[in-house]
Parts: sequence; structure tokens; C-alpha cells
Amino acid sequence: MAEAKNCTDQHCPHHGSVKTHGRAFVGTVIEAKMQKTATIEWPRTRYLPKYERTATERSRVKAHNPGCIDAKKGDIVRIQECRPLSKTKTFTITEVLGQNRTFLAREELLEEAKMPEKVDQVKSEEA
Repeated sequence: MAEAKNCTDQHCPHHGSVKTHGRAFVGTVIEAKMQKTATIEWPRTRYLPKYERTATERSRVKAHNPGCIDAKKGDIVRIQECRPLSKTKTFTITEVLGQNRTFLAREELLEEAKMPEKVDQVKSEEA
């Protein structure tokens, strides 16, 4: 269970008044820039009978990120359904299970692959 050292969040599943129930998922935090909110993604496979193949799809939800848990981008987390906390949030993060190293490596490669700013245009403008 998370520590109660400085958790004053009323929506915290451990120290607040929000009760969790219903569906539970395990996914990766892909964005944690919003205040007390994180976007969680997990892959799932679906069978397409027309093509007799499986397709990999992904589900994304926004979940409440309490201060005592404070999940970061790339963390593997367990989320649990709760009452609606806002227009888009009906899940809360209950625990951090670890880090998704493949996700972090993929993010670094994507960052490196971005095209650098065009230095030629800057030089021609200065001249």
C-alpha cells in the first residue's frame, strides 16, 4: 500500500474517500503532463473473422494519478474503475508495478529520429 506521508488527495484510493470497484487493467503510462492525471495505454488482440486474422489494437484511458503514487511516463501501473472524477476520468491508479523499458527505449529512438532544425535556412537568413 502507498505511504501516507503527505497524501492529502481526496480522490486517492488509499487515503481518500474514493472507493474502487468494477474493471481493473494493467497498462503503461504514456503521458503524465496533466495535473493529477495520466493517460494509460494497453494493447489487446481482437480476432477478425472476415480475414481469419488477429489485429492488435490499443485502449487508452485517462486515470487519476494521486500524489502518493505519482506515476511517471513509462511506468507500468494497475488502474481500477471508480466513480466519475471528471468528464473523462473514471479510473484511478492504484499501484505502480515497474517500468516498461521497451517503451522508454522506443521513445528515445523516436526522439533521435526527429529531423534536426534546418541549419541551412538559418545561415541564409543571417547573410
